[in-house]
Amino acid sequence: MNLAGTFRLKSALLTLAMSQSQVSKKRKFVADGVFNAELNEFLARTLGEDGYAGVEVRVTPIRTEIIIRATRTREVLGEKGRRIRELTALVQKRFGFPENSVELFAERVENRASCAMAQCESLRFKLIGGLAVRRACYGVLRFIMENGAKGVEVIISGKLRAQRAKAMKFRQGYLISTGEPKRHYISEAVRHVQMRQGTIGIKVKIMMSHDPEGGNGNGCAA
Repeated sequence: MNLAGTFRLKSALLTLAMSQSQVSKKRKFVADGVFNAELNEFLARTLGEDGYAGVEVRVTPIRTEIIIRATRTREVLGEKGRRIRELTALVQKRFGFPENSVELFAERVENRASCAMAQCESLRFKLIGGLAVRRACYGVLRFIMENGAKGVEVIISGKLRAQRAKAMKFRQGYLISTGEPKRHYISEAVRHVQMRQGTIGIKVKIMMSHDPEGGNGNGCAA
């Protein structure tokens, strides 16, 4: 084979290797997304009554760290850390982690009012408890706005009273819907609650005030 042929062969092999690498990255990205979604759903179902407000996964060379954010971390940890150990074993078994390769931590959400996920759970339990939809939603709106939010929107959809499904929207203040600031200052979450008349969807969006030191912003992220 001449020099030109050798060069073309090397170029083809390099292109093939790069293509396979891109496919592997895409597959890993999709797999990570599916894992995060399933983990979030599992923890939301397991820790819903304990103020579950989100999860963060950190992969280190030694192990995978899963940080659970909740408003009541004492209940998440359990007596002498018993419950967090049980959760670790469940996550390890459910998602196929090797033994001692995953560790769970509980982190308290300091500002519940700025965390849409925490407020979704709060509203969910108010509705399960039989509180009227309007009263429950306005109570959540008032609590959020009194704690420094610039705006809040709550949407309840499903069979509320009548036979036909409908949506009710409650809004106060203002919210931005596009751009980079949305990622930093809008906290958004969706929950579902099973009622006697059917499934009701809950969506909460919160916009916190600008804070140069980062004390506000998305309350579920810190």
